[in-house]
Amino acid sequence: QVQLVESGGGLVQAGDSLRLSCAASGRTFSSYAWFRQAPGKEREFVAAIRWSGSDSYYADSVKGRFTISRDGAKNTVYLQMNSLKPEDTAVYYCAARYYGGPYFQPGEYDVSGQGTQVTVSS
Repeated sequence: QVQLVESGGGLVQAGDSLRLSCAASGRTFSSYAWFRQAPGKEREFVAAIRWSGSDSYYADSVKGRFTISRDGAKNTVYLQMNSLKPEDTAVYYCAARYYGGPYFQPGEYDVSGQGTQVTVSS
């Protein structure tokens, strides 16, 4: 069964850090991305990485604060989030493409996880 399972969300204060994990199973993927969706807003791109690890991409709003990485042995992708702000509050989704990428729109991905809630209080 092909699936992505996110974990690591929670309630933190502004300035704190969290690390999200996305565990993949069922097959290998070419690229991964993290998206987020706040209440009443569209899902937006956060970060992406090629499985080779050679390239990573970030939304301007998180550049310098968030880092995407992957662990080949664990088939897991991470999103390290530092200096969190209240505007980072959202449900965070992991997504993966079978071939090619990464891309910056959620519709370009073949599989998506169920999401993990991140809440940042001021």
